[in-house]
Amino acid sequence: MTVLPTALDTASADYTANRDAMLAKLDELEGEHAKALAGGGEKYVARHRKRGKLLARERIELLLDPDTPFLELSPLAAWGSEYPVGASMVTGIGTVEGVECLITANDPTVRGGASNPWTLKKAFRAHEIGYANRLPSIHLVESGGADLPSQKEIFIPGGALFKHLTQSSAAGIPNLAVVFGNSTAGGAYVPGMCDHVIMVKERAKVFLGGPPLVKMATGEESDDESLGGAEMHARTSGLADYFAVDEEDAIRRARLVVKRLNWRKAYPDPGPAEPPKYDEEELLGIVSGDLKVPFDPREVIARLVDGSDFDEFKPLYGTSLVTGWAALHGYPVGILANAQGVLFSAESQKAAQFIQLANQRDIPLLFLHNTTGYMVGKEYEQGGIIKHGAQMINAVSNSRVPHLSVLMGASYGAGHYGMCGRAYDPRFLFAWPSAKSAVMGPQQLAGVLSIVARASALAKGQPYDDEGDAALRAMVEQQIESESLPVFLSGRLYDDGVIDPRDTRTVLGLCLSAVHNAPFEGVRDGYGIFRM
Repeated sequence: MTVLPTALDTASADYTANRDAMLAKLDELEGEHAKALAGGGEKYVARHRKRGKLLARERIELLLDPDTPFLELSPLAAWGSEYPVGASMVTGIGTVEGVECLITANDPTVRGGASNPWTLKKAFRAHEIGYANRLPSIHLVESGGADLPSQKEIFIPGGALFKHLTQSSAAGIPNLAVVFGNSTAGGAYVPGMCDHVIMVKERAKVFLGGPPLVKMATGEESDDESLGGAEMHARTSGLADYFAVDEEDAIRRARLVVKRLNWRKAYPDPGPAEPPKYDEEELLGIVSGDLKVPFDPREVIARLVDGSDFDEFKPLYGTSLVTGWAALHGYPVGILANAQGVLFSAESQKAAQFIQLANQRDIPLLFLHNTTGYMVGKEYEQGGIIKHGAQMINAVSNSRVPHLSVLMGASYGAGHYGMCGRAYDPRFLFAWPSAKSAVMGPQQLAGVLSIVARASALAKGQPYDDEGDAALRAMVEQQIESESLPVFLSGRLYDDGVIDPRDTRTVLGLCLSAVHNAPFEGVRDGYGIFRM
């Protein structure tokens, strides 16, 4: 039998403490998400509504098929920056007329939907996901263009947005723009480069230069409607394919366009799947608030995979990394999950072999992170930890099956790379509120700096300031701790969102469904040299 047993004691003091710590983190996370949901604040939301307009998320809700989920991406973008949380844009994946689509929506309550540097990064990440997974894209447009005070950070990289649209079209991935308001200057190229364009009567304004700029550039007197109104573009310029009488009509027409795409997924949906044997609610109490306390990742796997059925690979070898085969919402997956944190030579070689097997079988990989990195020390260096870790990273780097990553606990150092961190292009990467990620743990990093500074003083024959050293260590620990937190990392788009552990199975199911829109084939003979 390959159904996982459980040893989780939900009545224990440790479980209760872990659960309480996770719930406290989730409460904090809810407060940060609320900032994104608030948009530009009550004043600007009220002004937007007074104009008879729907909010960005209301537009998305009307667009989606009834009672279907929306997987929002990067909701905390720009957290900790000078710009509002959410980066004045909503992005995500949802189902429209039975078709999984990438959806982006400007939030016009935040500085008129103007794009700041984080808006660009968020849009680029959304396009990356859409392109990799061959998802038709729908862009709900209402933006004043670039946030001009930050133009130096927007203008040069911003042009890639139009490149992404045209490359998607060239690859046969449909894209659709629904223009609800302003789409001016460079933003006019969004509808200009989409396959299908819908504009709302007396609302949409699409022009390269508005009346003031035209007056300054040419001396010509003009007005919004004759220069870039929806009716003009529908009757005269031909930029608008459909002329909508209001926002609801525009959304209805967008759904019709998607219905007529004749779009097919590369792989059929697998149908209903058996749920796990254990309650997803119990995921709240598995990871300790202190990441130095280990946990068995099988307890997590047992609450994620279909029927809690997990066929473990090499269970007696390299035991601090759990590997094995399972199904998740009917989709086959290979799972790599850190058990005791540290990756040794055996774990690295085991991972490399397992990744190669998944590629031979065309099976997507799921990485569940809780690692402090590869083991250090004379014994391990002499035993070849560098070349063995390199084998694992080589395998991850060159693997061609889709990768999904979830940061449950620690994800430090090169272990983050070997477990398919952001730099290794996982199709999706999410974090739990308990996760932390950095070059190393705060205490270790501060200690390394202290040792180096002490050695430097000794080499120069200078006395060492122990009091100053203690202050430096405390400052560095605090800095690294704050920079390791998931909201900090999510704000910089180093993940696709911080999720409630109880939602993990659903989120991964949505991701697996998305990746099966595009055909994929594992690598057979394209790996680099494995140092033996």
